[in-house]
Amino acid sequence: MLLGLVTLLQDSLLSPKPDTVAAGTEAVAAADQHIRLLDLLVKGGVLMIPLGILSVIAVFSFVERYLTISKAGKLEDNFMPMIRDHISNGNIQAARSLSKNTNSPIARMIDKGIQRIGKPIESIEKSMENVGKLEIYKMEKNLVILSIISGIAPMFGFLGTIAGMIQTFFNISITSDITLGTIAGGIYVKMITSATGLIIGLVAYIGYSFLNAQIDKTINKMEAASAEFIDILQEPTR
Repeated sequence: MLLGLVTLLQDSLLSPKPDTVAAGTEAVAAADQHIRLLDLLVKGGVLMIPLGILSVIAVFSFVERYLTISKAGKLEDNFMPMIRDHISNGNIQAARSLSKNTNSPIARMIDKGIQRIGKPIESIEKSMENVGKLEIYKMEKNLVILSIISGIAPMFGFLGTIAGMIQTFFNISITSDITLGTIAGGIYVKMITSATGLIIGLVAYIGYSFLNAQIDKTINKMEAASAEFIDILQEPTR
């Protein structure tokens, strides 16, 4: 009998209590729960589709404009010295051939100036300025897309959040389930669109500002080349 009491006491002390087992199970389940990016995006709802389209357009527009602007800003270091030598030696045809065969906004602007040699300086400057404006327009073409996306992407995100909140509170009014878990779960899911829209808008704005800065650098190069070309024309020929 004594042995039986000892065995019963050991079982009661060593066996886990139901509450302890339940608490441990809940802890393991909570530990297994984690936020997956793909699951969050799917839970964002229908408005995640236009946000995804906007993100693709933003990336494509940035890459396309970046390649175009980078190419426009490249020019051989010896281009202007060679133009100076040709013009100073009176070899206008060689200068024209060099500028015409160089694929660059600066070269096209200089080529227009070479074509106007012999006319008043003001006329040459005006012609080069007009070409420069056209080249700047080509660089800025489609850049407005990034500006638009940076503005409307957050709006789409807020719209998705508002629509989701309306749906959440509508469900609460129908089911009368106002537990904290239900409300918090509905809110965090519906705010996914806001976060996504803000991220897309922020990235688009950064890309837009970066490309504008690159265009400004190219414009400065064009202005410097134009001023140097005018100085070359005013130098005495050899």
